[in-house]
Amino acid sequence: MSAVRPGSAVESPTGPGTGVGGGRLVHTGNVVIDVVMYLPRLPETGGDVLATGSRITAGGGLNVMVAAARQGLAVAYAGAHGTGPFADLAREQLAEAGIELLQPPSPDADTGFSVAMVEPGGERTFATSLGAEARLGPADLARVAARDGDVVYVSGYSLAYPSNGAALADWLPTLGPAITVVVDPGPLVAEIPAPVLAAALARADWWSCNEREAELLTGLADPGAAASALATRTGRAGVLVRTGPDGAVLVLPGAAPVVVPAFPVEMVDSNGAGDAHVGAFTAALARGLDPVDAVRRANAAAALAVTRRGPATAPTAAEVDTLLG
Repeated sequence: MSAVRPGSAVESPTGPGTGVGGGRLVHTGNVVIDVVMYLPRLPETGGDVLATGSRITAGGGLNVMVAAARQGLAVAYAGAHGTGPFADLAREQLAEAGIELLQPPSPDADTGFSVAMVEPGGERTFATSLGAEARLGPADLARVAARDGDVVYVSGYSLAYPSNGAALADWLPTLGPAITVVVDPGPLVAEIPAPVLAAALARADWWSCNEREAELLTGLADPGAAASALATRTGRAGVLVRTGPDGAVLVLPGAAPVVVPAFPVEMVDSNGAGDAHVGAFTAALARGLDPVDAVRRANAAAALAVTRRGPATAPTAAEVDTLLG
């Protein structure tokens, strides 16, 4: 794999999905409530640990949307949201971020929540209770009028949920070639049903995942080899494998893997780093940036995000500009 120096570039791929202009991020994933607890250590089975701090805030898919919005991209939430106190909090924070809602509230359930336990080094562990966001169906997606120039974001959490996954598998092939599809399979990648995964792979323009997820999909531990293998199955525009403190590996069609280095920082909380990365990457593509430069912006956004506590810690465009110099 070759490393890319700051400021260098490679030729952009041609064809669908290489960039958009004037469109929106249409997010089909799931906004949930994050109950975040900062712990001195994880409790043993049957034990208890007193948290050193905590917060309750909207998270999940909101993190990607906020990351893109802070980079200047218009954002619309196409996922489901419920009726109840958690749903009210989610809608309040979506409105504060300037995110458009494309679905009415579901009357039958509240929005779900996730407990995030953050250890002193920044590593986090989750437990999630599903709600209305996991009940997206064909009638809901029929309300979503994706336009040429839009970027449709698909989360692996949605693909793993029975209702959402089946609906998305039928809906994704209906999207025209001028609509860019970004898929992030997420930590539940191994639980996505094979037909749903195949539909997502077939329509993805950009496939963005971390190295664990890439290995689960390909059986290859080396991120560059895994990215190249994924590029033979998906990615009409490219495949991106995030490698944490090492940066990311980018594979464009017919090209060798390219390592885009990270920005060294002291990590405080890794919660939301991947979301900040894919949100900033999507926004950079929407601005028409070269894919390597888009990954550099995403690396910078993720680096800034991990220096802050909380899930939606993505930086603004000005903050990324400052780090990039």
